[in-house]
Amino acid sequence: MKKFFLVSGNLLLAANIFFAQGTKQFPSRWGKPPEIQTKDYVELPEGYGHGSSTLKKWILANLEKDKGGATTSPAKGKAVFENDFEKAEVGKLPETLEFAVGEFAVKQDGTNKYLELPGAPLESYSVQFGPVETTDVAVSARILGTMKGRRGPTFGVGLNGIGGFKLQVSPGKKAVELLKDQESKAVADFDWKSGVWTQLRLQVRKIKDGEWRIEGKAWPQGTAEPKDWMVMIDEKEEPITGRASLIASPFSGTPIGFDDLRVEKVGP
Repeated sequence: MKKFFLVSGNLLLAANIFFAQGTKQFPSRWGKPPEIQTKDYVELPEGYGHGSSTLKKWILANLEKDKGGATTSPAKGKAVFENDFEKAEVGKLPETLEFAVGEFAVKQDGTNKYLELPGAPLESYSVQFGPVETTDVAVSARILGTMKGRRGPTFGVGLNGIGGFKLQVSPGKKAVELLKDQESKAVADFDWKSGVWTQLRLQVRKIKDGEWRIEGKAWPQGTAEPKDWMVMIDEKEEPITGRASLIASPFSGTPIGFDDLRVEKVGP
């Protein structure tokens, strides 16, 4: 199918909806597609044809909502922190992110803004965000990394400060790991895809007096969220107090991108 570059917002919206629904119609429960869309042209998920990246994000968001009642994971709670960087200043670290170790800065790709960590030097880096929490909290984010030759990055999200719990994608091990500080506590196979945004979710819950459960999962963007947690451990020691975090090591020598940060309170 050929690309058509349209300058009229109404024509662009009509064209994007036509390309998508020419293959498959949107469920009526999703409501109307976004009225303002970008002029790019990408493949849409779940057989919806082609359209703008704005339309793609809208479809993915609705697919996530549809899956909400079909997962065995606890229901998502109320957000206490969110940042998609769309209002952030390019080239700077947003003020809502703190204690950065590494040259994190907002980048722009077309109309999308995201946080980026440079591909050098080859060290381990982190940045913290959100309120200080101890338990009954979850963090999620999208992270983009790429291979270079046989070298791949490691990256993930964390809770309870830098010395707390981390959910880390380790391409060299073909695994996703749950760590306490730097110690690996649980490992699961994970088929990471270079150049594809990876969704991550980690949460810490108190399940009864003197016992806490830490759970994590990861999946490629555009695929269904796993119904079950991929890694899980139970702890007898109360988690330490701290903020959520992003962690990354650009061992491939290529930049790592981060987007759609969210911290939320969850039930027991």
